[in-house]
Parts: sequence; structure tokens; C-alpha cells
Amino acid sequence: MDHVVLIVAAGSGQRMGGDVPKQYRKLGGKTVLAHAVDAFGDHPVRVVVGDGQQDLATEALAERDVGDLIIGGATRSQSVRSGLASIDAGKVLIHDAARPFCPTDVSSALLSALAEKAAAVPVLRSVDTLARAHGEKLGGRVPREEIVRVQTPQAFRTDILAKAYAAWTGEEPTDEAQVVQSFGAEVALVAGSPMLDKLTTAEDFAHAEQMLAANLVSRTGMGFDVHGFAGSGPVMLGGVAIDHEKGLSGHSDADVCLHTITDALLGAAALGDIGQHFPPSDPQWKGADSETFLAHAANLVREKGGVIDHVDCTIICEAPKVGPHRDAIRANVARILELDEGGVSIKATTTEKLGFTGRREGIAAQAVATVRMPT
Repeated sequence: MDHVVLIVAAGSGQRMGGDVPKQYRKLGGKTVLAHAVDAFGDHPVRVVVGDGQQDLATEALAERDVGDLIIGGATRSQSVRSGLASIDAGKVLIHDAARPFCPTDVSSALLSALAEKAAAVPVLRSVDTLARAHGEKLGGRVPREEIVRVQTPQAFRTDILAKAYAAWTGEEPTDEAQVVQSFGAEVALVAGSPMLDKLTTAEDFAHAEQMLAANLVSRTGMGFDVHGFAGSGPVMLGGVAIDHEKGLSGHSDADVCLHTITDALLGAAALGDIGQHFPPSDPQWKGADSETFLAHAANLVREKGGVIDHVDCTIICEAPKVGPHRDAIRANVARILELDEGGVSIKATTTEKLGFTGRREGIAAQAVATVRMPT
């Protein structure tokens, strides 16, 4: 293998705070770690995680092809060394999971630089005046042409980096470029990007959300579904079992509410329809819980970089009465979609005893989903 991207995601994120390390927090509908992996497209990627984070990482990465997770150590350098020991490639790009957006031109420039140099790093040059600070007092100026901000990914010939780490005897290094420099290797500079800024504070996350939002366009999807009454109750609506003398006929649990919201989401993201993803002819979906369908559609939207803003579903029937169960249905749909309840609307109406729903032959539902997708 010519090269591997090694994403270091073993940190605890103590400076950020929160219930989970920052690499597993959601950003624009998917985790920071997932963004970091997706940024490298078709490049082969391996991921180093902290011991005890395996379940978080597996869930965050879904079905992404990153091979077996690599267990890191207590420090960054220990995690990188574990990663190096687990790969077999002539070149390696070491990247921080907390930098979720890597422009393709940066990774290309880094790999190109390795044709002549043992290492290369992306940097940003300062456009501001730089000065030293002595407590609260301003000190002397620092020539800004001599100062750069060093980012990741950092590219290395794998054998040189491994030898440099084996020879390293100093304190914990701040990055791998420091290690290879101490080994005597020359480090090339390529143009970095503001997109590579590291997420460290809550303000950083807010800024990243704004960047994502600037590249999203709003789309609307519509869904419609019908199921006839058959057999004995209850009726499943929005994942809630409602007492009724008859149930609904369908290959799955015939949850007309969840089916139509599923189709609305798939339509908004131009991802086909529920029948394409869960064919009625496939016996594995016989009697299936329709929550599976809706959660799948929501995950597909988010994997495409989309953000679900709102869903609105109208259930059309004479019976059973939906009103007493509206709040429970709304709460359950919000749970499945990982939305606040304010992002879910559930309504019910009749057809004034006209048509098949008026004759109490079945239930219909229609839904509209508002989703923001990448341009």
C-alpha cells in the first residue's frame, strides 16, 4: 500500500467537557470523527481510539471501511506509535480527529511533497502583527514572516517516522514533525487551510456548524402511504401501539405514519423510496418494526452530510382516534430521528366519511420533511 491516513481519535476531550469526548460529538448531524474520516474520500484510513472507546467509535463510524480499530495509549505519541505498528504502507498521514474538515488539495500537496522530502506539514502564515506578552503588558514584536501555525494532517515516510520515534528521548512531543526534526530530517511546508482549525472550545464547534450551514441548501421531501385494515389489532402508528379491533395489513408492521415519514426523508435527500431500501418481496422485513426503516433513512441523510430540520405528518382516518396518542407518537418519532420534539409535527384528520378512509377500510398518511443537504 502506497500510503495510509492514520486518524488519532484517542483523546478524552477534557478541555471541551461534555458527556463524550469531542471526536464523538455530533456536528451537522454526524460525529466529528465521521467527518474526519469522510474528508479523505477514497484514501485508505485507519483510526486510533482510546481503550474503552471502541463502542463509541464503532457507532460513530457506522459502516465506514477503516479496518480494525487500533487501541491507542495515554498520550498522543503512544497512540501514534500504536498506529504505526499496525500499518503497512510506505507513507503515512497523521491527522487529528478534532480537525474534521481536510481539503483535498492539502492532502494531495502533502503526498506530493514526500516525493522529495521525508516529511511535510501544512501551515498557515500569520497576517496579524505578532508580539510577546509579559503578563498583561505588551512586549516586543515578533517577525511574523518567521512564524507559522502548524496543522495536521502531517505526512511522513513511514520508516523515517518510526526510526525517529525509536530515537526520541525527550518529553511528550507536540506533534510528529517535532520528532522527525530532532532525528535530523527536513520537514517541507505546504499551504494549510482555515478549514483545518482544531475544535477545542464550544466556540469552535459553533463556528464549525456555521461553516457547514453555509454549504447546505434546504430541500423538501414528500411521503404518502396507505394500509388497509386486516386481522386483529392493535394498530401501530408512529411506533405506538393503539388499541383497535383491527390491525393494518402490510409486509412489515404496517406503520403508516413511520412509512410516510421515511419516504419523505428519502425524497428530500434524493435517495429513492422505502420500497427500494426495504423491498416487500424480501422475507427479512416480514413483520419488521418500522422504526428500523425510519432510523435507516435518517442515518442515510446524515451520512450524506444532511441535517434534518423538521418533519410534519398528517394521519388520515376515521378510527382509531389519534388525538389521545398524538404526544406519544410525536415523542417517539423525535426519539427515532434524534430531534427535539419541536422538530416533529403530528396531525390527524378525517375525510368526512368519504373514500376508503371514510368507510373505515384503512388509514392513509402524508408527510413533509425539511432537510438541509450539501450543495
